[in-house]
Amino acid sequence: MTRTWLVTGGSRGFGRALCEAVLRSGDNLVATARDTSQLSSLQGVGPGTLVTAPLDVTNEGQASAAVERALQAFGQLDVLVNNAGYGNVGSVEDTSLSSFRQQIETNLFGTIIVTKAVIPHMRERRSGHIIQFSSVGGRLGAPGRAPYSAAKWGVEGFSEVLAQEMALVGVRVTIIEPGGFRTDFAGASTSIDAGRTEYDAVVGKAARMQQAYDGKQPGDPARGAQAILSVVAADTPPLRLPLGSDAVAALELSDRARLEELAAWRYLSTSTDFPPNGG
Repeated sequence: MTRTWLVTGGSRGFGRALCEAVLRSGDNLVATARDTSQLSSLQGVGPGTLVTAPLDVTNEGQASAAVERALQAFGQLDVLVNNAGYGNVGSVEDTSLSSFRQQIETNLFGTIIVTKAVIPHMRERRSGHIIQFSSVGGRLGAPGRAPYSAAKWGVEGFSEVLAQEMALVGVRVTIIEPGGFRTDFAGASTSIDAGRTEYDAVVGKAARMQQAYDGKQPGDPARGAQAILSVVAADTPPLRLPLGSDAVAALELSDRARLEELAAWRYLSTSTDFPPNGG
């Protein structure tokens, strides 16, 4: 079965790898980017059919137009991938409110805007799959990345609610949680501010690690893209899919710590109920 995909942020990084994988699989693709000239080199990649559309994910009109472009070109839209996003490094104190807003606007509201643009079509067809890119930083507080984590935690909550609603109309939702992948995310896409000495043990460490990590991340974007194709083809896809051995290890450690803390403070947590039988 040939599917039609719409992928945001398709010009580079994970989005680019996914666009190439979709085309090589023979599926139809609407690749989007703010500057569509950066998508021209996708022409001729694989047997799949490519169309492009300009899309700033924070622009509601462009989001609706991109969905309409898919419907005009292919008659349907089967898979939406909300991939576009970025995250800067800096302390909470030194990150301006405008930077907070911009990162949350792109990473969270961009996801909401594009999702809402596609829901009516998928609801009417009672079919489709929405892939939401979160991050390990959407389950764990990512040091030095408060705006990014705030946005991605929002994506997780939004998508968990969305999944319950969309299940009623035959539409599936999967949250992708990558660890470190060798994309531009850790390079030119990121503004890094090591900041004040008071926060060096957290923010400075994150900045140094980011710079040293670039190009050495364990994750292969091409393999990650194939994993997403496998999820879309699955009969019962997961709600959440961490990608990368580092992601799995970090989430296992965090989940254990949360359960241990919950158990340690259970007595106080449960003490706030009214006494049984009104006593």
